Amino acid sequence: MLGIGFLEVFLILLVALLIFGPRRLPDIARSLGKAMYQLRNASTNFTQEISKEWRRLEEEDEGEAKRGTEAKDGGGPA
Repeated sequence: MLGIGFLEVFLILLVALLIFGPRRLPDIARSLGKAMYQLRNASTNFTQEISKEWRRLEEEDEGEAKRGTEAKDGGGPA
């Protein structure tokens, strides 16, 4: 978990409890959870779009290479 041990997590939660109080802490945790969820979704969508575009470019390059080979050979199968 990001190289953070149990003691560090406990200390962070204790400080947050002292700073924000027991009434606001659940709302802050909920907001933080929603933000992390949205960030994860955005990251996943970005990765999928990059992968899709990469595959499209590879297919395009393969098609151009195939057409270039056919042009050199005289136009395709005999």
